[in-house]
Amino acid sequence: MGVERSDRRRGGRVIVLALRGGRQRCGTDRGGAPTTTMTVDGIRDAMGGQRAPNDWEPRMTDRHDVAATLRWMRDGEARFGALLAAVPDAALAEPCALPGWTRAHLVGHMARNAEALTRLATWARTGVETPMYSGPDQRNDDIEASAGHPPARLRADVTATATALDVALGAVGAAGAWTAQVRSAQGRDIPAAEVPWMRNREVWLHAVDLDAGASVDDIPAGVVDLLIADVAGVLSGKDGCPSAVLAPTDRSGTWTLGPAAGAAPTIDAPAAAIAGWLTGRSALDGTPALPRWL
Repeated sequence: MGVERSDRRRGGRVIVLALRGGRQRCGTDRGGAPTTTMTVDGIRDAMGGQRAPNDWEPRMTDRHDVAATLRWMRDGEARFGALLAAVPDAALAEPCALPGWTRAHLVGHMARNAEALTRLATWARTGVETPMYSGPDQRNDDIEASAGHPPARLRADVTATATALDVALGAVGAAGAWTAQVRSAQGRDIPAAEVPWMRNREVWLHAVDLDAGASVDDIPAGVVDLLIADVAGVLSGKDGCPSAVLAPTDRSGTWTLGPAAGAAPTIDAPAAAIAGWLTGRSALDGTPALPRWL
């Protein structure tokens, strides 16, 4: 499954980018040089260790580039924690932005998700299979149980589990186990290097869902770009996904969504707004309905 992304800049040698299976494909200009496929690290090596130009770098980040995703994850944990600290205890029982959930449900989910991802980190490091959840009901049952905890316990829980996940991921890195294969809750076989990115989706999107003042505009540019690529790729494989060209007004490139055949409308909006629409966090006027992402 891939999401084509075209570079709209002129005058440069790189004219097409694509995200496929966590790799970056770089096309060349009309000079006829063959297209090559490189990882992000490979591109940086070819540049003598230099970073790409500022307007390009976020879109050059691979979701398995743990140097970037761990940094964003920690920033996201801090952002979520600061927002939660400003929510009064009584308001935890009020609805969050996710249908059917209170803020306590959301905070409980964040704690249990950190535990589930810690199990994947342990699996990667030890080789002993420890799935995210023991069965289909565990996730929901654990969230319901956590939502009933007193506020002080709930706050301490989400902090402690986030810290434990960070420590567990550090141990994966120390063991050189980022390429070890584990399995997501959806049944996908993934490298352990994808786990920090999975937590990024949780912390940044659920910071918005907490309904405590955050919006998709607060999400870092690199995270926004990976969200667009990741979510558009997932949606494109689902029945009923419409075709569209995603053309962020504050980016040089475009992404394609849905079936490639036929004419597709262009969706022009800031990248954060497009990411919000794809993930169901915000609406865009005149856009088609999307299937459920996760």
